[in-house]
Amino acid sequence: MNPKTLELNGQIVKIPRHVAIIVDGNGRWAKERGLTRMQGHDAGFKNLKALANHIFDRGIEYISFYVFSTENFKRSKEEVGHLMDIFVLLCRHELKTFMKNNIRVIFSGGDEPLPQKVIEARDWIAEQTKNNTAGTINFCLNYGGRAEIVNAVKKIARDKTPEEIEELTEQEFSKYLYQDLPDVDLMIRTSGELRLSNFLLWQNSYAEFYFPKTKFPDFHEDDFDQALVEYTSRDRRFGGIKNN
Repeated sequence: MNPKTLELNGQIVKIPRHVAIIVDGNGRWAKERGLTRMQGHDAGFKNLKALANHIFDRGIEYISFYVFSTENFKRSKEEVGHLMDIFVLLCRHELKTFMKNNIRVIFSGGDEPLPQKVIEARDWIAEQTKNNTAGTINFCLNYGGRAEIVNAVKKIARDKTPEEIEELTEQEFSKYLYQDLPDVDLMIRTSGELRLSNFLLWQNSYAEFYFPKTKFPDFHEDDFDQALVEYTSRDRRFGGIKNN
């Protein structure tokens, strides 16, 4: 199937189906401006909403945002509490926007040790938007890639006989992950860090990686469009060898 394309500033760019973004640099962005880390997260949340709208306008079907890892619970109680409040705010206050734009909201990650208010808000907005079809936002919340794979293995062991496990394919295994989504085409990590940090390890197998130095609160529409230009320049081989 031919990839979807779009003309940007006179250049034809390829449009990935699934973009994953590690939301990184909120705290450092705030520190550079003499602000608190909580203010940095507020700025990141504001930018996330605007950026998501732009990404869908570009024709991307799926966005996965890495917003809170399992390791993030090691941060200060004040910071973790503020982030949990942001997630509840997102679910409660943005429903009208998601419904207006026909966007489905889903989540990847475990329950423990999320506060009950976050679990309830998460499940509520997922239920409210489940029939929307214009695009999907996957919030990776309390997420770890290794834990996701282990969890999938446990579910398979419960569901299948040893004989059925022997016949298991990669495609079927994917259905046991937190969400059954297409593989990631383009993975972006803002702030210049050059690592995955346990993010979508299975789904990123053949993704193109892009590491802008811009911290997430300043990663705006033009920055994302530049990522599309870079993505278009890549020669995606999916493990194959190109014949010269």
